[in-house]
Amino acid sequence: MSKVLMKGNEAIAEAAIKAGCKFFFGYPITPQNQIPEYMSKRMPQVGGTFLQAESEVAAINMVYGASGAGARVMTSSSSPGISLKQEGISYIACAELPCVIVNIVRSGPGLGGILPSQADYFQSVKGGGHGDYRLIVYAPASVQEAADLVMESFEVSDYYRVPAMILGDGMIGQMMEPVEFKAPKKRNLPPKVWAATGWDGKSRKKAIINSLYIQAEEMSAVCNRLDGVYKQIAKNETLYEEYMMDDAQICIVAYGTTSRICKNAITTARDNGIKVGLIRPITVWPYPTDVIKKAASKVDHFLAIEMSMGQMVEDVRLAVNGEKPVSFYGTTGGVVPTPEGIYDEIKKIAEGK
Repeated sequence: MSKVLMKGNEAIAEAAIKAGCKFFFGYPITPQNQIPEYMSKRMPQVGGTFLQAESEVAAINMVYGASGAGARVMTSSSSPGISLKQEGISYIACAELPCVIVNIVRSGPGLGGILPSQADYFQSVKGGGHGDYRLIVYAPASVQEAADLVMESFEVSDYYRVPAMILGDGMIGQMMEPVEFKAPKKRNLPPKVWAATGWDGKSRKKAIINSLYIQAEEMSAVCNRLDGVYKQIAKNETLYEEYMMDDAQICIVAYGTTSRICKNAITTARDNGIKVGLIRPITVWPYPTDVIKKAASKVDHFLAIEMSMGQMVEDVRLAVNGEKPVSFYGTTGGVVPTPEGIYDEIKKIAEGK
């Protein structure tokens, strides 16, 4: 299959269609607007449904309904819009429904700006909405990976009946790169007997979609069942990349497009005799805690780099567990870190400053 040059947002939308997404509900907000724009054109062509809802709150509840009926469904937004969806996301998680949510992150807090950021990390991987729940969260570093992970997210979300999120910053959404739409890796998915698609009183039990549990014992049972699913996801679905880690003395931990900038800084550092490597979480939940923990027995120092004031660094510190020092370098407000700035931080660590 030949490659096509596409903007990241459009590649995400096309990948969802190729993964079998038949419903899209959303509301416009920069810098993800090309996703609903693309879906508005393509969904009717594939027999699907596009609807621009009256608000982000309406959109996520439409996702709840479509998923509850057994459909493959996606929504997308950017930071403030994702915040408005949080109540609905929590309901969907409790109802054990699959769906895909795309967050093309902009700078904040507040209305912030339309430039790229990674400051929605806490919101994405620590829950975001109320209650004991998790999302499967993918952090692509390229347009190709964004397309691949969208396809993967639908399969994984269906398999575990847990909502999945694509966490990309504004650069991922807006950059143009060649992308090849590979056939999605199909999982052996069980029939959706839980879906509320009508009931004839004979062929199966009545399906009830619910996230309301008045009795403490019932709510506790749901939370414990979900926790068991999350443990299985952490065991089976953690994705990461190791780059030049064989002889590394300094380990950078970074995700998304920031990790690509880090690779340029690593090249400069190695040209100057500094042995640096990279661990890149591809799933930021589940987080590759064990990989970082293992690296702590070999490297001398960790450096977490983010487009934020420091969020993922907390998970790095938890994984390292005090065995080695962990430093942080971040940019925020839409400022993108440069290879030169990252190299300067590497050099300070190498020189013991």
